[in-house]
Amino acid sequence: MQQKKHREIQFYVVLFIIGVMVSGVTAFPIQTGINILAGYRHHFPAPMEQWILQLQNGINETWFKFPFIAYGTDWLAFAHIMIGVAFIGVYKHPVRNQWVVQWAIICCICVIPTAFICGWIRQIPFFHILIDCSFGVFGLALLLLIKHKITVFKHHIHR
Repeated sequence: MQQKKHREIQFYVVLFIIGVMVSGVTAFPIQTGINILAGYRHHFPAPMEQWILQLQNGINETWFKFPFIAYGTDWLAFAHIMIGVAFIGVYKHPVRNQWVVQWAIICCICVIPTAFICGWIRQIPFFHILIDCSFGVFGLALLLLIKHKITVFKHHIHR
């Protein structure tokens, strides 16, 4: 029974690791990604279509004139990969490393005010802010499930 509960935790931890790493790694090819997305812009509502074109123009122009700016998104991708790596400890020893889950829960909660504050300052459209917030919300949901499973696992061990 104990091993089954540990494997359950591991399954959800792997889902979180994959999610955080995939969302981060997409920052490496950001120019390629926006150019591909722009090819499908007609499938989106008009405000999103305009925003996609504005993003494409801004990224392409910036990367052409100031390619070193892309180094910032490289570090963004790296940070996401390292967050995923931090969860290897949770995968191996969930009770001992539950602090990582608690830290990530705080991070996911902080995504929402950060998206609204920085989004407003940077004049990001509301729908894009909501997309950014969704990463925090989905991450939080998965992390709360992991936290619950670790709590149940911990109580089962100490019986």
